[in-house]
Amino acid sequence: MNTSRSFPVFAVVFAVVWAVTYVIAVQKNYALFTYHPALEEFGLLVEKPKEGPAMYWYGWLATAGIAALAAGLIACFVPERVTQRLWSGWSWTIPLGVMLVFGYLLKGYFLR
Repeated sequence: MNTSRSFPVFAVVFAVVWAVTYVIAVQKNYALFTYHPALEEFGLLVEKPKEGPAMYWYGWLATAGIAALAAGLIACFVPERVTQRLWSGWSWTIPLGVMLVFGYLLKGYFLR
């Protein structure tokens, strides 16, 4: 593993995998944990609201972060001849596409 080439590979893979995993986690509700603000407590995985609303957003962020970290670390060990084909533009193109997907999914909130 060459450190000088590993960080750019890690960064591109992390950005792409985080964005894609986040939209999947939101759609399928794959939250690593649930926060209950009225009770000020956390619950493991997805829990039903107890007293007041439950917040899954923190769990979605954690789910996407762990998946992206794992994918980025694995990508650091991929041979250099394979990673040379990796376009750095994916690190902004895919998240931009995910923002458009969320805009579409939340259009009901904008078009009232």
